[in-house]
Amino acid sequence: MEKKVRVVIGDRLGKGQKVAQGVEQAGGIAILIPGVAADMKVADTMHKEAADFAISFCGSGGAGAITAKTKYGYPVEFGLRSVDAGVTAIRAGKKVVGFGFMDIEELGRRLTEEYIKVQQNKEVQ
Repeated sequence: MEKKVRVVIGDRLGKGQKVAQGVEQAGGIAILIPGVAADMKVADTMHKEAADFAISFCGSGGAGAITAKTKYGYPVEFGLRSVDAGVTAIRAGKKVVGFGFMDIEELGRRLTEEYIKVQQNKEVQ
């Protein structure tokens, strides 16, 4: 049985439900951090849950991602404003991607699909 991709989602305003639905549509497991300021808990939750990658949301798209880099050394990309930018970051090996507020299913679905694709390509090589 293949391991499912585990994705942590933290939103400054306590949202992220639609992104979580997108992760699940792509066959991943969404770990949605509840409550306001959840973006600041992304690093610890990702570490505790042994997640594959994380999506962080706040106004600037940086706070949760920078915290993850500082605390655990995760490779990050932040300040993202489009789904395509997130796909590119996942393709480049980033483990935490920081966005401005974008609670849409497409984001969770496409990032999870890209992560799975990247991992499958690594296995083939």
